[in-house]
Amino acid sequence: MSLPAFSTQAELFSTAGLSASLFANSDRYRLFAQFVYPCLAAARATLAKCYCQENGRVAIEPVVMLGISILQDLDGVPDRQAVEMLRYHAGWNFALNRQLGDRVFHATTLVNFRSRLEENDQSALGFTTILQALEEAGLVSRQSRQRLDSTQMFGRVARMSRLDCVRESLRLALQEMEGATQPEVRPIFWIGLWERYVESQADYRAGAETLARKLAEAGADAWQLLEWLRGAGQAGLAAGTQAQLLARVFGEQFQLVAGQPSVLSKEKEAVSVVPAVPAEGTAFCAQPEEAIQAPAEPALLEPSTPSPAEAAAETSAVFAHAPEPRAPAETAAAAPVEVAPKEKGTLSSQRVQNPHDPQATYAVKGEGTKKKEHVGYKVQVAESVCEAVLAAGEPTRNFITGIVTHPAYESDEAGALKMEAEQAGMGLEKPPVQYVDAAYISAQQLAQAQAEGRELIGPAPSAPRREGRFGTEDFQINVEERIAVCPAGRTNTRCSRLEEVATGKVSYRFEFGAQCHDCSMRGQCLGKDQPHRTLTVGEHHTHLQARRLEQQTHAFKQRMKHRNAIEGTQSELVRSHGLRRARFRSLAKVKLQNYFSGAACNVKRWIRQEAWKIQQAFSLAAAKPLSVD
Repeated sequence: MSLPAFSTQAELFSTAGLSASLFANSDRYRLFAQFVYPCLAAARATLAKCYCQENGRVAIEPVVMLGISILQDLDGVPDRQAVEMLRYHAGWNFALNRQLGDRVFHATTLVNFRSRLEENDQSALGFTTILQALEEAGLVSRQSRQRLDSTQMFGRVARMSRLDCVRESLRLALQEMEGATQPEVRPIFWIGLWERYVESQADYRAGAETLARKLAEAGADAWQLLEWLRGAGQAGLAAGTQAQLLARVFGEQFQLVAGQPSVLSKEKEAVSVVPAVPAEGTAFCAQPEEAIQAPAEPALLEPSTPSPAEAAAETSAVFAHAPEPRAPAETAAAAPVEVAPKEKGTLSSQRVQNPHDPQATYAVKGEGTKKKEHVGYKVQVAESVCEAVLAAGEPTRNFITGIVTHPAYESDEAGALKMEAEQAGMGLEKPPVQYVDAAYISAQQLAQAQAEGRELIGPAPSAPRREGRFGTEDFQINVEERIAVCPAGRTNTRCSRLEEVATGKVSYRFEFGAQCHDCSMRGQCLGKDQPHRTLTVGEHHTHLQARRLEQQTHAFKQRMKHRNAIEGTQSELVRSHGLRRARFRSLAKVKLQNYFSGAACNVKRWIRQEAWKIQQAFSLAAAKPLSVD
């Protein structure tokens, strides 16, 4: 798609000609046109790389599309209403340097524009453009104090039961294959699967035993379909999106166990596929297994036709999540296997919850009555911290400096690392002081921050303890000197250094030995049949212990007040910009949505700052006494 000629100069009889009477100096649309639109226009060279300059019809101006996407989030309107705003709203046209009454476009053009940004890895363009403009305006610095927190985001799908997820994955896979195969190529059991998973639904009023049996039956059907896809000549079908997703779901939900396999009815028995003859237009044909035992005539096969073993090897890589296939000769000799659902406790939180959005994962936060479960994503929000005291009525000087969307099952520590990488990509340095909550604090993070000369301000999580017994926090531990002092004032007798071979993680085990035998506090320290007390801590436990002592002080509590404002920022993003619920499916599209929400929030705060400055200047001028000659 080629780009039109671009001009930032308002034309005669445009909305700009009415600006003096329609838009005051502090009007947000005038300020958008004055401060924001020139920044978006400066990003046109980057936007132009997303288009083909010498092919296709002339595209809608991408700078205008980028501005519309931000105004959408500012005013909270969907695509169709955004196009209507262009047709009737003078403020929108003035902000985007358009003439009132200019020809508009179809709402799907906005969908195509977002897809173009996503495909060209420019999802963060709007956010980074505004952030760079704020930096040039002196409102954000490359290295500033920050606060960081996360919030949950619900995906645009429902959480399915295990049975629903498997059945829906089978249905989608069958529908995908139905359009890519001829009826004569399909296996004999195809009709049964189609009737069971495409044309009918499970009876949810059935008992738990019946539903468990249906889950096992769905697993056996999925395995049978995957085994057929692994056969010769099915590499194209096996590479399909839904076929690969079915293989993943099967690997996550089921396992193969030794035992007597279920007896399949005649119509469900798998069949083999004979390679096509070289004549053009001849389709693959399915025949009973015994019919293909006779050697084929060499003249009927293409020289380049792969053997069944080669085809199976070629497609086995596609099904990485499912168990490895077996050759027909090995199947007869191998011990029989049975498809069985995995135990619920062994299922991973990374598994597919809904095949319509496999990237929307499960997460849980809290326990008991405070337990919150959701299927979707997690969003990390970083905000600059201005410690200056604001004047009465002055808007915030804090701006969003990073917004990262990642899978819901990942920890906040993993999200903090991704935030660090994103900000580094935008040219921002690590914050000298960062305010966080306990989810981001660990002994290793505290030690790393100290080594880098930074401050990580946040409460350390409490050590686990059993009721009525002394916990790790009650001991004075110096890992560097390998000394631990118990609440009774006794020192350890032994310290061992432990290192995990797989991860390289180092920990120290302190033992108090015979000193516990005659201790008056033995009942508060040792469990039943425990001869003496032992403690195991990490190699950076000294930093964690120091933070637990520090967080009890008044000075630390005063500093932690700077973190509280991030809760209000998240509330603003949720209520005004729809951060809580995804409007699209897939992680890439949700990232794009959140980048525009962050950009719109920064634009709103920037406009309020400029409007406040204008009002202050006007008040100052009005209060200044007139000079008398």
